[in-house]
Amino acid sequence: MPDFNHAYIGNLVIKAQSGSSEAFAELYATTYNHIYNYSRHYLRDPFLAQDALQETYISALKNINNIKDPSLFVAWLNQICFHVCYDMTRKSRPDSMSSELLELILDDRPEHNPDEHYEDKEEIEAVKAAVASLPFLEQQVIVMRFYNEMKLEDIAAALSCSRSSVKRYIASGKKALEKALRKGGGNI
Repeated sequence: MPDFNHAYIGNLVIKAQSGSSEAFAELYATTYNHIYNYSRHYLRDPFLAQDALQETYISALKNINNIKDPSLFVAWLNQICFHVCYDMTRKSRPDSMSSELLELILDDRPEHNPDEHYEDKEEIEAVKAAVASLPFLEQQVIVMRFYNEMKLEDIAAALSCSRSSVKRYIASGKKALEKALRKGGGNI
């Protein structure tokens, strides 16, 4: 788990916002290992992880002036990386996450037959919307666990948190998804 000096990083962000390419290069040098490891864990492919790393820093450079609290640069960068990785995997397998999550949520029902539910595009769209409405960390953990089939330890390492935190995010995410789908769908 990296231990970043957030005050130092915040000063670099302020300099980068003023147009200093050297400051942004130092931000990159300070954080690229963390972001690469995160994307490698998420994507499970070192070459895709390199692409995600590049996309993350391009987006960060373009949007560096949008950071309101420069000391939160690493968290902001993690969020960009998550969205880049999520988009990359969604493009390669557009409906598999929804099917996995739908199966997860409906799994406790005795009459559960996943084949019946996968054909219902409205339910798949409802699952996508429900996942998108989750708080950021719950969304990350749900996607990593059930879409990417990552182990709890790998998720914890990618997010720099404990295994018990990952379990807590999964439980609260599942509960929120079930509530959202029951409220929105009626038949779930």
